[in-house]
Amino acid sequence: MSHPVEDDRTGMVGATELRARFARSLSTLYGTEVPAYTTLVEVSEAVNADVLAAMGPEAERLGSIERVTAERHGAIRVGTPDELAQVARIFGACGMHPVGFYDLREADRPVPVVSTAFRPVDPAELAANPFRVFTSLLVVDDRRFFDATTQARLEEFLAARRLFPDELLDLADLAEKQEGLSSYDAGRFVELATASFALSPEPVDRAWYDHLESISSVAADIGGVTSTHINHLTPRVLDIDELYRRMTERGITMIDRIQGPPRTSKPDVLLRQTSFRALAEPRAFREPDGSVVQGELRVRFGEVEARGVALTPEGRALYDERGIDAFPDTEPELHDAGLAYYRRDDDGRLQPIVYEDFLPTSAAGIFASNLTSDGAVDARQRAAARDAAWLQDALARPLHDPYPLYAAQAD
Repeated sequence: MSHPVEDDRTGMVGATELRARFARSLSTLYGTEVPAYTTLVEVSEAVNADVLAAMGPEAERLGSIERVTAERHGAIRVGTPDELAQVARIFGACGMHPVGFYDLREADRPVPVVSTAFRPVDPAELAANPFRVFTSLLVVDDRRFFDATTQARLEEFLAARRLFPDELLDLADLAEKQEGLSSYDAGRFVELATASFALSPEPVDRAWYDHLESISSVAADIGGVTSTHINHLTPRVLDIDELYRRMTERGITMIDRIQGPPRTSKPDVLLRQTSFRALAEPRAFREPDGSVVQGELRVRFGEVEARGVALTPEGRALYDERGIDAFPDTEPELHDAGLAYYRRDDDGRLQPIVYEDFLPTSAAGIFASNLTSDGAVDARQRAAARDAAWLQDALARPLHDPYPLYAAQAD
């Protein structure tokens, strides 16, 4: 979907355009770093074109084809509350707000992070460009994962690094303050922001990385390197089962299943996700004797998603407790039972409200399917307390509950 490069009234590049430029720039970067991502995007667009040709306007009930084609969600990981607050400033400049609290430590295969998703919250902004970034924060003081010595080393390592340059953070603050940036500053902002999420050539400390990986591959990816990076960038597809088949036909190794609700004849709800397996990428390693050698890491993968209608708290409880089979067969029944969010168009027809968020079980499942180590968790040890209130304090800005956002759209 095209947008004006600058606001004609002010000569400023607004948050919507900054977000669209940033998403495109990251997509270009990730395509050069992970060529299989480009294949994933191409296959997604081909599947979407085929679904649109077969179904016509019905294919666009959960978003226009322009929106679906442009849609991406990224994933990044940071190590400290300060780093998280800085990320919030960068995304805030792009009109992206933290929504939801996810605790992946409680998944079937626990991951030592808590997460939120930065995204637009206004329906018009979502329609213009629904870029989202699922952002995970390492919980360094959780004794189930990290002993006191490892925690201290992690805190020292993380405190010594600087993920984002001051110029970028200053531009982010300026963009939020004046609701946009000049053309030059906007270009600089996108350039600096994109570079901050590029894979670093800095050598990785082999012994430190291996120690963390023995605990959790995700911990090593966050606390074992001196930078952050895009872990995956996810296009949206209208038929994820067909995409899975076509990617496999091309010889690309996918994870063993599609995460989320199984495919049925019932209305599509929530989110379905899958990915190709993490690929070996060349990285430089610093050995204990100080020498630098070439090696490889498998930490980044290509994820793809299909989105359905957002569920109400009652619908979500039914899904979590009994599964998709407990749902009615039609959208009017879903609406009448108060299980999903819909609005009525001018002709009185029900229009589904897209699920814009994530499923912690699916997110952890995607992470786990791409891990190179099973890790080590000692369930007898003390868990570190983390909840939405704690995360909001770390973010230094409001953390949105997704349900009121959906309810407002339905109203």
